[in-house]
Amino acid sequence: MFEFSIEMLLLLVLVAFLSGYIDAIAGGGGLLTIPTLMFAGLSPIQAIATNKLQACFGSFSASRFYIRAGLVAPRQMRWSIVVAAVSAAVGAFAIQWIAADVLLWVMPFVFIAVALFLMAVPNVGKTARPATVSERTLNQTAVPAVSFYDGFLGPGTGTFFTLSYAQLRGLDLVKATAHAKVLNFTTNIVSLLIFLVAGHMVLVVGLSMAVAQVIGARLGAAAAIQRGVGFIRGLTVMVCIVMSISLLVRAL
Repeated sequence: MFEFSIEMLLLLVLVAFLSGYIDAIAGGGGLLTIPTLMFAGLSPIQAIATNKLQACFGSFSASRFYIRAGLVAPRQMRWSIVVAAVSAAVGAFAIQWIAADVLLWVMPFVFIAVALFLMAVPNVGKTARPATVSERTLNQTAVPAVSFYDGFLGPGTGTFFTLSYAQLRGLDLVKATAHAKVLNFTTNIVSLLIFLVAGHMVLVVGLSMAVAQVIGARLGAAAAIQRGVGFIRGLTVMVCIVMSISLLVRAL
C-alpha cells in the first residue's frame, strides 16, 4: 500500500492538469505523468497503469468537448474505434510480458522526425484536402499500429493519431485532433480495464489526478478550437522536442 505526502499528491495533481491540457491539443502528456508517478515510488507498470486511469478522464473530457463542437462524430468512426480497442488490448497484454526498453530507445528519434516534418512542411493540416488513403486503409495500418503502442506504452499517442488523420485522411489539424481524442479515449479505457483486472492500478492516486486531468483537458480542447491550426502545430513541435530529450535522458 502506497502512502503519499500532501506535497507529493499536490505535485501529481498539478502535473495531471498540465498533462490534460497538453494532451487535448498535441498529445504527449504521458511524458509528464509517467516519470512523475515513478518519482513518487510506483513501478514502471504501475505508473503506466495509473496513468491510464487519469488519462481516461482527460481524453473523455476533450472528446466530449470536440463532439459537442461538431468536429467529430463517433458513430462515423465506429470501425476505427473497434480496431483501436482490439489493438490497444493486445498492447496492454504485451507490456506485461515484454520489456519496453527497445521502444524507449526508438521513440526519441520518432518524435524528432515528427518535429522536423512539421517544421519542414508548415502547411500540414492548415486546411482540409483530399484524402490520400481510404478510412479502411487507415484502419488497417495507422490505427492498429498507434493503438497497440498506446496499450503498450502510450506517450505521444495523440500526436501520432492526429498526424495520421491530417496526412492520410486530409483533415485540418483541429478536426484531426478531435478524431485523435476519440480514438485516444478508446485505447485508454480498454488498456485501463486490462490493467485494473491485472491489479497494477493505484486507485487513490489515479482518481486524485483524474479531476485535474478533466479540467486541463477541457481548457486545452477549448484553446485548440479558439487558437486554431498554428497553435496546435507549434505546441506539437515543442512537445515532440521535449519528449525526445526526456526519453533520450532516461535511456542513457
